[in-house]
Amino acid sequence: MENKISQLIDEVEKVILGKREVIQMTVAALLADGHVLFEDIPGVGKTLMIQTLAKTIQGKFARVQFTPDLLPSDILGVSIFNRQTHQFEFRKGPVFTTVLLADELNRTTPRTQAALLEAMSENRVTIDNVTYELSPHFFVLATQNPIEYEGTYPLPEAQLDRFLFRLTIGYPTFSDELALMLGKKRTVTKVKQIMTEQEVASLKEKVSEVFVHESVGKYALELVQASRNHQGVVLGVSPRGAVAFIRAAKAYALTEGRQYVTPEDLQKILPAVFGHRLQLKNAHGNELEAILQQIVRRVAVPVRR
Repeated sequence: MENKISQLIDEVEKVILGKREVIQMTVAALLADGHVLFEDIPGVGKTLMIQTLAKTIQGKFARVQFTPDLLPSDILGVSIFNRQTHQFEFRKGPVFTTVLLADELNRTTPRTQAALLEAMSENRVTIDNVTYELSPHFFVLATQNPIEYEGTYPLPEAQLDRFLFRLTIGYPTFSDELALMLGKKRTVTKVKQIMTEQEVASLKEKVSEVFVHESVGKYALELVQASRNHQGVVLGVSPRGAVAFIRAAKAYALTEGRQYVTPEDLQKILPAVFGHRLQLKNAHGNELEAILQQIVRRVAVPVRR
């Protein structure tokens, strides 16, 4: 079954050249029942990658372009009165899908952002006091532009904490971009289905079975506490973030073909897990990467026995 993970990553990489690490992290987030925030410039292939991933897992795909005038009902759904039956009927919104692309999430109002919060954290929505369950594999991949902040509504800490990873695709290498320019057009229509939703569910169960040695668990918690005690940090990783850290490490280990977590797994995923959860004292500085490196250096790595 673990071979299916490599096959899935290979299939997505046929469309998104040279970004295997980002694809692997996205797949790990899916298997960990997490969500991903892509903070990236336009035109690097975020939408294409997400559409491709949805097709490889036989998942339904929906895309919402978030704008300042978007209402909660536009994403959740709305009850409409049927004059023939004299009853209200619920029309489902785009959240009733498997993979949801929330494009430019920070361009909509806090009210609409909050409407997505229950769906992300509870896997259900409540409309007119009626609760509707979402897909068991509901997976939100949101984007925001890290450069244009005019007319945006920054995501609050509670919303950011719902995202397992914050990732950046970035520009392709010279050779990959040349192949993209001169090669055949890469489309989702040629992508093969690699997994069924049942196989995805089976892999999610395997994530919970991945072994974490006590020393590795303590190392993870020491990294979390180091984020809270750093002199350049106002708000460190929360207990919910700590739990997400371990869950993400288990999923990442599985994508590496292992049934156990190593300290290197924790170091690898730390920037994606911690980056958006830390509130820095110098909010406008470019110190985040240096602080994350300092956190890793200050915590002793457990010795293997």
